Amino acid sequence: MSPALPNASEPGSGPRAILLFDIDGVIRDVAGSYRRALAETVHHYSGWRPDPACIDALKEEGRWNNDWEASLELLRRHGLSPLPDFQSLVAVFSGFYFGGDPAGDPAQWRGFIGDEPLLVDRACFAELDRAGIAWGFVSGAEPPSARYVLERRLGLVDPPLVAMGDAPDKPDPTGLLRLAGILGGTAAAPPATVAYLGDTVADVLTVRNARRARPSWRFLSLAVAPPHLHASAQARSSYEQGLKRAGADAVLPDTGSALATLEQLLSAASRPEP
Repeated sequence: MSPALPNASEPGSGPRAILLFDIDGVIRDVAGSYRRALAETVHHYSGWRPDPACIDALKEEGRWNNDWEASLELLRRHGLSPLPDFQSLVAVFSGFYFGGDPAGDPAQWRGFIGDEPLLVDRACFAELDRAGIAWGFVSGAEPPSARYVLERRLGLVDPPLVAMGDAPDKPDPTGLLRLAGILGGTAAAPPATVAYLGDTVADVLTVRNARRARPSWRFLSLAVAPPHLHASAQARSSYEQGLKRAGADAVLPDTGSALATLEQLLSAASRPEP
């Protein structure tokens, strides 16, 4: 895990709240990269290429946050037998996604990772700093991919990050709890309100599981539909309803509205009951 840097508004003081972000579908659009690599990996082994709706339906089950495992599951459901060796599948997937050595020079990557529009800019995090909101990232993305988008493309310096391999896969809340504790907690007191913004049911379930694990902490589940659904009002609405049914406290129109939404929720919580 990258070193966690406090982003409180005053040195030595705790943050007003903590806002943690997923990366894929929240910080960057991965429809043409990770999801495309998933589809191409399945096609490589089976000759069948799952469409975006098929992948969305799998993700809505809340169990398939890891795209390698999702690829294998789609192959299983399609009836492929025998299934490929997992490590061989990972290598095929990485070939499509990175198009080069994941541990090597990103300038040499020729894969789908080059087709990832950003959904926020660096100014978003400067605004969080000014608002006294600590921030970080909890993602199932591979560490080289996560660092590439956060550090090289967004220009963030050593951002607080839990990526693949740093903690169990979501919806296990271990990574979320660990980073929240580092950013805002002490041994004697729980951290401030912890909000997590994700784009899948697994992300929402991660917050629900965090509440069970730390009942004395206050958690908020923020959610946003992934960008590839924004072109269809019907598909987007259906997906957003699924996020709400899973337990999202707020469904956002886009990642850029995260601070305004969090401020509204914090203000509502601070008002005395009539």
